[in-house]
Amino acid sequence: MAPRTTKPTKPPTAPAELAACKPCGGTGNVPTTVRVGRKRRPVGQQDGLCLNCLGSGTDPDA
Repeated sequence: MAPRTTKPTKPPTAPAELAACKPCGGTGNVPTTVRVGRKRRPVGQQDGLCLNCLGSGTDPDA
C-alpha cells in the first residue's frame, strides 16, 4: 500500500463584522419623544424599538 498523506487543514476564518444599523447606531433602541396635553407639548424621551433592524442592531441591507 501507498503511504497515507494528510492534507494541511485551513485555519478557521473569523466571521465578518456585521454593519451597525444607521438609525439606532447598533443599539436596537431609538429615542421617542413623549408628548402630553391638548397642545401635545414634548416633556421627555423614552426608548423605543428600532423599526429598521427590529432591535437586533445589525443593518438588514448589509
